[in-house]
Amino acid sequence: MAAAPATLAVVGAGWAGLAAAVRGCEAGQRVTLFEMAARPGGRARAIVAGGQSFDNGQHILIGAYARTLALMRSVGVDPDATLLRLPLTLRHADGRGLQLPGGPTALAFVRAVADARGWNAGDRLALLGASVGWWMHRFRCDPALTVDELCRRLPPRVRELLVDPLCVAALNTPAQDASAAVFLRVLHDVLLGGRGAADLLLPRRPLSELLPDPATRWLAAAGATLRLGRRVQAIERDSAHWRVDGAPFDALVLACSAGEAARLAASVAPAWSATAATLRFEPIVTVYLQALGAGLAVPMMALVDGPDAPAQFAFDLGALGGRDGEFAFVVSGARRWVDSGIDELERAVLRQARALVPAPTLLRSLVEKRATFRCTPGLRRPETAIAPGLFAAGDYVAGPYPATLEGAVRSGEAAIVGLARSDARR
Repeated sequence: MAAAPATLAVVGAGWAGLAAAVRGCEAGQRVTLFEMAARPGGRARAIVAGGQSFDNGQHILIGAYARTLALMRSVGVDPDATLLRLPLTLRHADGRGLQLPGGPTALAFVRAVADARGWNAGDRLALLGASVGWWMHRFRCDPALTVDELCRRLPPRVRELLVDPLCVAALNTPAQDASAAVFLRVLHDVLLGGRGAADLLLPRRPLSELLPDPATRWLAAAGATLRLGRRVQAIERDSAHWRVDGAPFDALVLACSAGEAARLAASVAPAWSATAATLRFEPIVTVYLQALGAGLAVPMMALVDGPDAPAQFAFDLGALGGRDGEFAFVVSGARRWVDSGIDELERAVLRQARALVPAPTLLRSLVEKRATFRCTPGLRRPETAIAPGLFAAGDYVAGPYPATLEGAVRSGEAAIVGLARSDARR
């Protein structure tokens, strides 16, 4: 008689949990997916507020997100139809900044720097010289360095128009606090990841349609059990199984938030739990505005933030398949502004917006207080493997990437691979 398929519980239906559940089903496991919210997607989903649908943050994907794009295809989503592919562009309203042309990414970067607007010859040579140095050191550096320290010799214009927006977009941590080692790893994958790796992939559909909703439909069709709107209270180990609220499973993936995973693992893996509980987090605020009949020159525009200008990027949602005359202004690394009060933040964003569109009005602000972990130098992140048959998945687990959708998806897939390898060693 053939052995029954292994049973797998996945706790959390964000992008990491969905990746683990889909790959677990593909591996022949009988999957049960638990999610405390009524809808899947975690921090990257659409929500309904005031009768309208808004994305919980204006996420950006890039061409180097190979595993995320592959997972989308696995559940029947065509990235070419749902994502607008653009060359990496960091242009401001006054035309300053750069845009990568076509061709191999490393060569395109050199051409983009040579053609950058608003920079003088010294700015260009300083950035190219620093980039060559990073390449010669294989995009590695002292793990104690911040991005500010790594780039301290670059001219102010280069830091303001390139380094600072790239850093806060990728790490959601201000350059003065952000890990230079992780920043360089992102640059490595963008610049040396092959043709198209640096391309911006901007959602043309609500976030829930990119993965969460199609993945749950795929899982249901594959025979997985979906338990949405249910918060797991406890996990425990007996002689043969992991138990989730008393129900037995052969293996378990904790793909919930770091705080939830720390709570659940406290009694079975206290050291791992303590590490997860030490992580600190950085908010992201997305301010949705309306200016009827208006539009931006490009779908995504970089902004220079400052003491009175919170947002680093503005998105023209009408140009991305959404409602015409609606815009999303994104404030990353937003702790100071959240602490000052959302009313003050909204007034400051409206002042920023008036320089770009006429008579903007506020639609909605969405605050994700624990959007990502603070990606600081020397940060110790919890490992994927917790105990035999118990793995963690999430954008916060140990790995080379900051808290991104790609990091989440890779961690979910890594948990399934890790479980398979641990089974093979038994």
